[in-house]
Amino acid sequence: MNAADTAFILIATALVLFMTLPGLALFYGGLVRARNVLSVFMHCFAIAALMSVLWLGAGYSIAFGGQGAVWGGMGKLFLNGVTVDSLTGSLPEILFFAYQMTFAVITPALIVGAYVERVGFGFVLLFSGAWMLVVYAPVAHWIWGGGMLADGGIFGAMGVRDFAGGIVVHETAGIAALVIAVALGPRKHKTTPPHNPGMVMIGAAMLWVGWFGFNGGSALAANGQAAMAITVTHLSAAAASLSWAAWERIKFGRASLVGLVTGTIAGLASITPASGYVGPVAALVIGGVAGILCQEMVLLVKNRLHIDDTLDVFAVHGVGGIFGTVMVAVLGAGTWAAQLGGLAVVGLWTTVASWALIKLCALLTPLRVDLETEVNGLDLSVHGERAYELNS
Repeated sequence: MNAADTAFILIATALVLFMTLPGLALFYGGLVRARNVLSVFMHCFAIAALMSVLWLGAGYSIAFGGQGAVWGGMGKLFLNGVTVDSLTGSLPEILFFAYQMTFAVITPALIVGAYVERVGFGFVLLFSGAWMLVVYAPVAHWIWGGGMLADGGIFGAMGVRDFAGGIVVHETAGIAALVIAVALGPRKHKTTPPHNPGMVMIGAAMLWVGWFGFNGGSALAANGQAAMAITVTHLSAAAASLSWAAWERIKFGRASLVGLVTGTIAGLASITPASGYVGPVAALVIGGVAGILCQEMVLLVKNRLHIDDTLDVFAVHGVGGIFGTVMVAVLGAGTWAAQLGGLAVVGLWTTVASWALIKLCALLTPLRVDLETEVNGLDLSVHGERAYELNS
């Protein structure tokens, strides 16, 4: 065990959890109508709790329990055999478990943005739990756990390069979000503006800070690679914030706060798979392109495809993660076959499995609330609480 590495990953673990609670909850909460903000908080908080328990029970074992091509097996269910003296590299294995658990928390939480304001709460829990075990954990094994997409797998000696989750986190969550948005159908009122842009900004700022643990911690050591990952993460976020705002100003005549901080998230998602392999100049390029690319995808999904991915999960996270994964090959840090092949394999599995899980879960609990509940808001109708005294 290396004490410096252990201390660093302890901090990174807290930072990644901070991304979901409260960062993502505030970011998403500010984007919805005032009558639905508590339901968003409820979804994020309940998912964090449920994923933590399921990660202990089976998720960690599926992802990191062995060297099988498809899954890690059942050998580490409920951390069977893991003690305070067990090591993963230079880290206590229990810390590696906890760090990876925070990734298992935020990935299904990202999908929340696709179905807010109209989804059944029971469905959220059932689908999120099943999806983490069936989609997220196996994909994590394929790329990070020595599975079929890793080095020596189906793409040869150099497998998929995904430093911190462009495929494992952002592609899977983005595609699942698009699938569930199609299955749900649009909201009755789709054009309602964010009820609290200030809350959106605060959440985005927390995500920006937390992302240092997300990307920097993925080095799993307190070293130069971690330092570079944090630096390029920050620069990509900055570049994407500026390019999104500039492109918005060119197209619509004004730059908005919500647009600026959405660009931040696009830059963060896009640098994630490349953050351990590129330098500062490449980060500026990735972020600068991402701010424009992801904004155009928002317009494509909403205005041309007419899919109500409410908070643009696919356009920002999915497309950002896919773009960053491709840039790994463009910049020579990975092979084209592995990067594109990995995206295709994971994309196909995520699409098929997510659709099947949606249909299965909908047989057991309502997928969507009734029209009256949707119009009145989920906060009071479903949870018996409201965020604000005044109706809005």
